[in-house]
Amino acid sequence: MDEPTTPSTKPTWSQALLSALAAAFGVQSSKNRQRDFSAHSPWKFIVMGLVMTAIFIATILLVVKAVLPQSS
Repeated sequence: MDEPTTPSTKPTWSQALLSALAAAFGVQSSKNRQRDFSAHSPWKFIVMGLVMTAIFIATILLVVKAVLPQSS
C-alpha cells in the first residue's frame, strides 16, 4: 500500500490520512515521518489532522449521548 516516494514527490491524501491515523496512535514509522517532514507543504497534514479531530470529537459526543439517559 505504501508506494516509495522521493523527497520531491508530494504525499497523497491517502498517505496524509494514514500519517494522521498513525500520529493519533503514536506508531509512525521513521521512513514515513521523514517523508512527511520532507513535504513542501504541510496543508494536507493540517487538513487531515483537523478532520481526524472532528471525527474524534463527534464520536465522543455520540458515545456520551448514547450512554447518558435522555432528559425530557
